[in-house]
Amino acid sequence: FGHFYAYAPVKIEYAIDRFAMEVKRQLDVLDRRLAESRFIAGDDYTIADMAIWPWYGALAKGLLYEAAEFLSVHEYKNVNRWTEEIAVRPAVKRGRMVNRTWGDKSSQLPERHDASDFDKVAKES
Repeated sequence: FGHFYAYAPVKIEYAIDRFAMEVKRQLDVLDRRLAESRFIAGDDYTIADMAIWPWYGALAKGLLYEAAEFLSVHEYKNVNRWTEEIAVRPAVKRGRMVNRTWGDKSSQLPERHDASDFDKVAKES
């Protein structure tokens, strides 16, 4: 979806619509699953959440392709709940900073050598 929607040099309506519908189908499947449990595999945060949250979470937060409105991600209330719940986890916040060289300086940690590097970023912001 992202390639055709945001990056392709030629916008092909069929490709955008086809893959937008696939993303919406996946969001619907994910939303229905999250209506049954707090996280993907049940009530505990697991590797399943860690594996798919970076893409689906960023999409739900409107951080990918500027496509949140186009995909109506606000309609997937369980996906949005899950996204926010994971986004505030301290380890996720730290992990999203590592190797980041864009955005607000307080969200960047271009090089990480040990745990104290996070403290340095916090002091600088």
